[in-house]
Amino acid sequence: MKRRQFITFLTRPGGGGPQDLRVQHRYWVQLIVALSGVAWGLSSHSSLSQELASQGKEAASEQQVFNNACRTCHTIKEGDNRQGPNLYKIIGRKAGSLPDYSYSSAMKGADFVWDEEKLGHFIASPDEVVPGNNMKPYSGLAATDDRTKVIAYLRSVATGRP
Repeated sequence: MKRRQFITFLTRPGGGGPQDLRVQHRYWVQLIVALSGVAWGLSSHSSLSQELASQGKEAASEQQVFNNACRTCHTIKEGDNRQGPNLYKIIGRKAGSLPDYSYSSAMKGADFVWDEEKLGHFIASPDEVVPGNNMKPYSGLAATDDRTKVIAYLRSVATGRP
């Protein structure tokens, strides 16, 4: 088959080629459709993988900020109190309410429930939110982005997000 005939065959399968070429064209169309589906599936999987990898990197970044700023005194394991109380499911918990931790009288007397906004203010400046707390020498985390990451990490611990 000459080049011109082949191009005509591809553009107009019923236009002048032998019968066996029309049958072959049908198989080519099926093959192209199948390969297109495979390519789409692979690209979708790739973008999903990239999204999951991005989420994994973000979660690792959140944990790293928590580790750098908070882990010296706090854990995220339920019942594992250290110099500071564990922060497992702190969002939604009344301040100073863990029964197995010896809070400062200021924290015991704090009359609020931890939410993301209150945590953000407290992480930025503990003495402004609860004067007389025992968070010394910690004086606050200045970067808004870092505070957001710590809160996201604490929220993920409560919800089980990796």
